[in-house]
Order: sequence, then structure tokens, then C-alpha cells
Amino acid sequence: MILVGDIGGTKTLLAAYNGATCAFRQRYGSHDFATFAELLARFLADLTEAAGKSPRVEGACFGIAGPVLGDRVKVTHLPWDIDAKALAARFGLLRVHLLNDFAVAAYGIDSLSGDDLVTLQAGEPLADRPRVVIGAGTGLGVAYCLGDSVLSGEGGHMSFAPVNAQQAALWQWLHARVGRVEVEHVVCGAGQAHIYEFLLEQQPQLAGPGSREVLDADDPARAITERALEQHDPLAEAAVNLFIDCYGALAGDHALAVLARGGVYVAGGIAPKLLSRLRDGGFLAAFNDKGSFAAATRACPVHVVVNADLPLLGAAFYARKAQAST
Repeated sequence: MILVGDIGGTKTLLAAYNGATCAFRQRYGSHDFATFAELLARFLADLTEAAGKSPRVEGACFGIAGPVLGDRVKVTHLPWDIDAKALAARFGLLRVHLLNDFAVAAYGIDSLSGDDLVTLQAGEPLADRPRVVIGAGTGLGVAYCLGDSVLSGEGGHMSFAPVNAQQAALWQWLHARVGRVEVEHVVCGAGQAHIYEFLLEQQPQLAGPGSREVLDADDPARAITERALEQHDPLAEAAVNLFIDCYGALAGDHALAVLARGGVYVAGGIAPKLLSRLRDGGFLAAFNDKGSFAAATRACPVHVVVNADLPLLGAAFYARKAQAST
């Protein structure tokens, strides 16, 4: 049995796999635990209770939202320092692998079925070309893959590049507040709240009862999405539309960077919630708004991943591959 996990700033998914089969899976609030070791101990206790006995665990692979350059990682949006060797020693594991969360997502792409994907653009796929996995959630992650090779980094902390006057005004508004404007200031959950607040100030005529209170919600991004999709609130709808424009433009930039004819896979927690709006065409319009290179991005297949366990699938695949090579 192997342990796998998707460790994010808001939630952590942990699972136990026997081969390619998930035997047990749990979701935890990341902020409910002082350390990842404390959370892992809780998961193992839950696993033991569910199985009726202490299972034999051989190793682990965890995808982590943060820069991974060795056996120790500082989680970007949590006060957690994760040490692979310390975890292996504490929990009696032969080997603990730490990967970037979008690296494990990329490793999981080939484990998806057709039902796990919604195609926005069929494109003209070429099997030997790179693939891009990109996704907004608590933060923004990006990975590239070519064949069996995966390259991940900190794409969410690249500079945000506005593409029109409205986005330039958003950039100026953010720059006055945060200095250097990163992609994650715009394209993630907190970015949705930034966009909403920007429009609340710039277009107050769109505001209605309770508009200001949305920013005080426990999860402003969720509140904005619900007001847009369920209540058709003008301000929330405008915020969602601008968010999608920025998201599509960013995904298109990454597709263009590697001519991703292997496909662009839009993962993360936000895309499935906005699927109806992503299908409306604004995302693809921004994705393909590349001037003389628009034909290049139109040839890139674009899929939304609707299986929330993509990182777990990838972590399990990587752990099995690592075991087989030792």
C-alpha cells in the first residue's frame, strides 16, 4: 500500500492506494492542523479505523503547493515545512517523494477517462507535442509535460500581463496595493476577490444589496461565483467574466510558449465550478487572442479536468513508477 496526497493551502486530500486502486480517501481542512505530520498521523489513524487493522504502508508520494527542489518544502500558503526524511522516519516509510502539486497533476493526465474531461476546443492534436496542465484554486499552478518528462515550477508567481484597457486598469489598481502584480493576484480564488473589489470601486453602478458584504464572506470566491451563477448579480457576473478573460489569456500564453498541440488541461478547483461560463466562449476567445499566432493556439486542444482526484492519480502513478525502478 502507498500513501498519496494533494496538499494545498485550503484543503488536503490524502488516499491509500493498492496498486492503481484507491482503497481509502479523506479530505481535510489544511488550516485545521499545525503541521503536515499531525495531519498525516490523523489520516493513518482514520485509515486504521476504516480497515480494522494497521495497514502495511511501503511508501508515499505527496504533491505540494510550493516550490519543490529537494526533500524539504515550504508550503506556499501554509506555515508548513515538510521534510521527506523526517516523515519517512516518523511513520516507518521506506521512501517519501515530494513533488510540486502540478507535477503530480501532470503525471495523472494519462490516468483520466473520457468522462473526466470536458473539451472546450478540439484543436488539431499531435501526440508527440507538449502538454500543459494549468489550474487555479487557492493559488495558480502550471506544469509542462512531454512524453514521460514533467517540468513544473512557480508559474503562478510570474508577472500578470494585461491585454486590454480594462485589465491594464486592474493592473494599476493592484499595483497600488501590492507592488509587483503576479498572476496569482488575478487568476486564483483570491484573484476573484481582487477583481470583484476592483469592479465594485470602478463600476459602483453594478452594485446591489449585499455587494460589499461578499468580500467579508469566509470564502469570497465561492460567494462571488454563487451570486453570478445562481442570482445573476450584475457585479458578480462582471467579475466572473473578467476573471475568465484573464484565465483564458494566461492559458493561451502557456500553450503558445510550448506549442501545446498535445493538449491544454485546465485543472484546479475553480474551473469545474465555472464550467458553464467556460463553455460560453469567453475563455477560448481570450485563449486564442494571439494576433498573428492565433492559428497556433486554435490548433491546441483545450480540456477542463472535472475529476478532483487528478493529483492523487498522478501521485499514485509516480510512486508505482518509483517503486518499480528500485
